[in-house]
Amino acid sequence: MKSILVPVDFSKDSINALEYAMQIANKVKASITVIHVRKDKNYDQPFIIEGSEKEYGKTVDDFCNDLIKKYSGKYKGGGSINYVIKLGKIYKAISDQAIKDKAFLIIMGTHGVSGFEEFWLGSNSYRVVCKAPCPVVTVRQGFHKKEIKKIVLPIDAFRETRKKVPFTADLASELGAEVHVISVRTTQRVDIKKRLGNYVNQTADYLKKRNIKVITDELYGSDIADITASYAVHEGAQLISIMSNHRGTPVNMHISTTAQQMVNHSAIPVLSIHPSYLS
Repeated sequence: MKSILVPVDFSKDSINALEYAMQIANKVKASITVIHVRKDKNYDQPFIIEGSEKEYGKTVDDFCNDLIKKYSGKYKGGGSINYVIKLGKIYKAISDQAIKDKAFLIIMGTHGVSGFEEFWLGSNSYRVVCKAPCPVVTVRQGFHKKEIKKIVLPIDAFRETRKKVPFTADLASELGAEVHVISVRTTQRVDIKKRLGNYVNQTADYLKKRNIKVITDELYGSDIADITASYAVHEGAQLISIMSNHRGTPVNMHISTTAQQMVNHSAIPVLSIHPSYLS
């Protein structure tokens, strides 16, 4: 059975990501593992679970148990919903657990109260996306549409742009979502327009053969991330699928500037896929 890993620090943002993950898990029949990473084994920070009072006497185990009890009734994925507590660096603990679980997806909020905000805004802000062994969905604060009915699939001029199509197609098929295949470019060069047009048509044909509803469009602007995100908001999409295009050494990985902008600024959740996941 598929497994989805959800990092939680009990902030509203991370709980929102858990609720988003619940909708996916219920549709694709995946188990959910909630992971909480502690910085210090000798200190349990007091948290507030939405709809409850702040309880200073509770341990992290207590809060995790409360969370599982609260959401187990909403879980319909046919597997299990459980939790693990780890100690150490957030990104490493998450990646290690994803390897152990052979996770299909990691779904996480981008801000929080016990390290996520500093983590996402600091110099190491993209390490989960860079180092995770599976695709990662990042959900920003304030996004509350949980059911995924529309997925935006931007196609750019890079050679690897279409490698995300099969995984996105599998997900769309299981979710019953329509896919908006859009060419995105910052140039008016005729050869680029023609190449992108061919890519979009080939992608649309592939999706239609999978009985997935397809919408195609063409976007031009000065910034790929901005025009993609704006289109997704305008169309009321619930997910954008991108290639993260890692580069660098395994110790010092980076993702493309466009992927950074999408992950850190898109109001719509972003699915980051790297070619290495698909090999």
